[in-house]
Amino acid sequence: MPLWKLALLTFTGLFCGFINVVAGGGSFISLPVLIFLGLPPAVANGTNRIGILVQNIFALWRFHRLRVFPWRFSAAVVAPAVLGALVGAHLATVISQELFKKALAFLMVMVTALTLYLKPMGKLSAGQETLSLPRLSPRRWAFILGLFFIIGIYGGFVQAGVGFFILSAILLAGYDLVRGNAVKIFVVLIFTVFALGVFLAKGLVHWEAGLALAVGTTLGGQLGAFASVKKGNPFIQKMVTFLIIVFALRLLLT
Repeated sequence: MPLWKLALLTFTGLFCGFINVVAGGGSFISLPVLIFLGLPPAVANGTNRIGILVQNIFALWRFHRLRVFPWRFSAAVVAPAVLGALVGAHLATVISQELFKKALAFLMVMVTALTLYLKPMGKLSAGQETLSLPRLSPRRWAFILGLFFIIGIYGGFVQAGVGFFILSAILLAGYDLVRGNAVKIFVVLIFTVFALGVFLAKGLVHWEAGLALAVGTTLGGQLGAFASVKKGNPFIQKMVTFLIIVFALRLLLT
């Protein structure tokens, strides 16, 4: 891959890593960029997971140091998410490239509309009093575990925007946003390992592009955390929405 493309991917990763912290959905930018740079959609989908994997390793380490990581709940919900991710990743490798591009464009618009509909979440620092996990009935546990299986299918298939759904499921369990984000990062990290394994087994990963993207996403994630800009920032939300609509239209028209 030419040096200018690798540099562009690093810059894209920097932007997407920052977006993932301040607004979420950075993969809606990185995935179309990989496709526009010439990677087949399935290869772009697999390659994009490298940046996500590396970024979440560093993010999980940060949450662990802050002592806001609920290990027991995370371990309970990660298993169905992994099973779903294996199903979703397999589906993503067998459908046609054209169908995947259309599905991606549809999902981009759908998730963007969902995030615009939801009310912005306020700032919540790790030092504030947080909600403890309530005692859940067997029926509620079954519902939450089922949700994580479905979310895993989505994450294995396309990844982009999966964090929004994970946070919604975690809030149903009674967690606050600080601990919810920690669970989200852990679940995404673990099921990404398995989903990436599916793409690797089928030769659908471009290592040069993936590592260039990973450098950017890691740096961007750290910058976003340092800036302490949370979800709901009006400027970031408008910028991400505009770019997602542009990329979705480009995918539909090509």
